[in-house]
Parts: sequence; structure tokens; C-alpha cells
Amino acid sequence: MLDVCLWAALSVPLTAAFDGAPEDRVRTAAIGIPLLAAAVAMRRRWPLVALAVPVALALATSRNLFTFEYTAALAVLAYLAGVRVERARASLWFFAGVAAVVLPLCVVLVHNMWPWFTAVLTLLFNIVLPWLLGRYRRQYAALVRTGWQLAERMEHEQQAVADRTRLRERARIAGDMHDSLGHELALLALRAGALEVDPRLAPDQRAAVGELRAAAGAATEHLRDIIGVLRTDDRAEPSRLPADDSVEALVERARASGLDVSLRRAGAPGAGGEAMPVMGVRAVYRVVQEGLTNATKHAPGAPVEVRLTGEGRRLDVTVTNAPPPPGTAPSAALVSGGNGLVGLDERVRLAGGELRAGPTPEGGFEVAARLPTTGRAPVRGPGDSSRWSVSQRELASARRQVRRRLVQTVAVPAALFTGLLLLMGVFALISPSWSVLDRGTYEQLRVGDDRTAVEARLPFFSLDVPPDGTPAPPPGRTCRYYGYRAYTDDTAYELCFADGRLVTKGVVHRRDRPALK
Repeated sequence: MLDVCLWAALSVPLTAAFDGAPEDRVRTAAIGIPLLAAAVAMRRRWPLVALAVPVALALATSRNLFTFEYTAALAVLAYLAGVRVERARASLWFFAGVAAVVLPLCVVLVHNMWPWFTAVLTLLFNIVLPWLLGRYRRQYAALVRTGWQLAERMEHEQQAVADRTRLRERARIAGDMHDSLGHELALLALRAGALEVDPRLAPDQRAAVGELRAAAGAATEHLRDIIGVLRTDDRAEPSRLPADDSVEALVERARASGLDVSLRRAGAPGAGGEAMPVMGVRAVYRVVQEGLTNATKHAPGAPVEVRLTGEGRRLDVTVTNAPPPPGTAPSAALVSGGNGLVGLDERVRLAGGELRAGPTPEGGFEVAARLPTTGRAPVRGPGDSSRWSVSQRELASARRQVRRRLVQTVAVPAALFTGLLLLMGVFALISPSWSVLDRGTYEQLRVGDDRTAVEARLPFFSLDVPPDGTPAPPPGRTCRYYGYRAYTDDTAYELCFADGRLVTKGVVHRRDRPALK
């Protein structure tokens, strides 16, 4: 039904040709309507073949390709070809072929270049421009579809990477807990061993203490086995948290390495505040460590400020670096994929806190965490991976590409039109000298001469139009006009042919009848 409606719409201009049209135009329209039906039927499978049908019909009607009957068919089928054709090269070859076919038709049959310029303009605005719009529509749909597919795939991959990073961070946390708890169990076993040999204890008490020491040793072994199960990847990174390290020592080492870093504390543990759980202390250490690492990687030479602010039952840890100095750039070897922040978010989450990281209004970067200072806050669920998703970036990239295609849709016809105007200007300057008939040659022409012999002696190009006021030739005659002298349009030679012979010749002047000879 859609094809029938389209065919009917494209045939409307052709049906208008029946109203008072000459016999040849009626015949052309009668042939064109069924051919347009075939073109509409082929538009999906062979879109360029379908477009060739109205092109051929338009050329059969007018050498300059511009016709009222087929303007709509050319535009619509060109647009549909842009939507359907996958590769642009085939369409470009088609357009070049049309321009190449029209050129000899205009030169050989009309002996004039101006119809060719009209044909090229028609090709540009009536065929190429709709094709570019269809091409834009196709690429828009393809880019959006591909962009979403890529974004979805990358989101799944990034989610998997984030999950692996969280597991590694949990393994490191387990290692840290093993170090701390193992140390405490070792001290327990040591004290139990001392009591086991204490002569002041009764034999049954020393036996019980011995069992306690053996149980502490067995607990240590079991803890080691559990940690081994958690470390599913033998190549997992070792824990980054020395058991006896502190934030102050970490900052001092960074400063000794050349980093411009300062530490400010207010009410934090160790400065009059409440003591924090071990998980919280280690999370604070990791936040500062990751913030300093990011500053070293991405803003070398920029000053860094570490702030520990205790307020009530929470501790705010903030690491802020200024923008990198002009002329500096992060080393390509140090650029990471953001997994450090994913793992840090997991550690802070397991400690009952919240993490945020992002650029500052001044152009720097900030890593901040809020952690409980007493007990243990409820642990949040794993962070929403949409923060690390690339879906929006992929969609924005697809939109940018579509906008570039839209600019090309406007720029390409504009550039071609400008080039064609320049070519037409050059041709307008030099063509008058190509259509001047030598007076001696004109005098040698005789009425009754064979047309072929006469045309062999004439300039290749003729004038586009005769001088103003020149009457139309009588029926059955074909008249051609040649320049009397270069760059004048008030006087011209007129040569009229009929039945293959030169029947009249003369000089016509503006608003004058030809003087027949």
C-alpha cells in the first residue's frame, strides 16, 4: 500500500501533462507513469536502478535534466537511495556518470554548454542534496544503534572489571585483617606458652593453657587457609597497607619524594578525637594513598592538600590537588583505567563510609571520603556502576558524529555549487569568443547548401539566445545564431535549416527582423 501511494504521488505531475499538452508530451507522460511504477517497486532492492529511471525519463524530456514532471520523482528516489545504499562510492559513481552523460548530450546535440550547467545544478540540488539527506538519516540511525550496542557492551565489561577490582580489594582487606588478627593470635599463643611453663599453675591448669595455645595456633592456620581461599588470583596485588604505617608517615614519604603536599587535621583520631575501628583507619590510609597517587599521575608538580576533619561520629578525609602547572602533562605510562577508585570505593563502603571523586571548579581533582569514627555504620550496597558507565559518553560521541555528517550534508552541496558558479563565470567570460562566426565564412555560405557541410564550417558553440526582438522561426525551421563580433549581443548571424538544407541566412539586430539573403 505504501508503494502504491508513493507511485500515485510521484505520478501526479505526469498526469498534469495531459491537460492541453502536445502529442509528444502526452506520449512521454504515458510512458513515464508505468516506468515510475517499476522504479517504486525496485527502490528497496535496487535503489540506484530505481533512481536511474526518472533520470533517464528527465533526460528524454529535457537535455538539461530539469523538468516539472520528474522533479518530485528525482528528489524522493534520491532520498530513498541515500537511506538504502550502504556504500557511498556506488552513488558517487552514479552521479558522476549522470554528469558525464549529460555533457556530450549538451555539446553534441545542443552545441551549447549552458544546458550542461543547468543539468549539473539540477543534479546537485534535485538529486545529490536529497541523497545526502537520506545518507544522513541512515547514518544517524546506524550511529545511534551502534553507539547504544557499544555502550551496553562496554558497560557490561566495565561492570565485570569493577567486580574484579572489588574482589581484589576485598582480598587485600582480608590480608590486612589477617596481619592484624594473626598478630593478636600470635601474641595470645605466646602468652599462653608462658603460662604453660609457669610453675605456679597446677598441672591441670597448665594442660588447659597448653590446649589454649594449640587452639590459637590452629586458629592462625585456619585464618591463613581462609585468606588463601579469598585470594582467587595468585597474581593479586599484595596489600598496600603496612601494618604499622600512618597517614603522617605516608605524607612525609610523599613530601620527601618531591611532592608538594600539606596535611591539616582538625578533631581527627590522634589529635584528641575518638579512636576509629581498624577498618576505618585503614580506609583513611587508602584514601590518602590513592589521592596522592592520582595527583602524582595526573597533575605532576601541582600542590596537594590532605585534610582530616573530625566532626561528631564521622571523619571527613579529603585529598585535593590543584591544576597542573602550564607546560606539564601526565606521563602516558602512568595513566590508569580508574580501577583504583573502584577498589577504594569498595574499601570505604565495607568500612561503612561513602566516597566521592571528581574535578574541582578550579580545574583540579578531589578525592573525599566520609567514615564513621566509632562502631561500624551500616554497609551500603555496592556503588552504582552508572558512575563509571560510558553509555552517556558513547551517546554523546554518536551525536557529535551525526552533527558532523549534517554539516557535511550542507557543506558538500555548498562547495560544489560554489565551484560550479566559478566555472560558469569563467565560461561566461570566454564562451562569446567561441561562438563568433567569421565574416568570410558567412559570406561563403549559400542557401541550399547541405546542413552537414555548413555545420562543419561553423563554430562549435552557438549563442544561447538571439538578440532581443528577434522573431521566432517559422514552423518546420530550426535556426541557430552566432556572434557577429565577440562580447556583443545586439547583432548576430542567423542560419535557418529545414529538410537538411540551409534555407535562410541573415544578420539580425536587436528589435529588428532578420535581413534574409
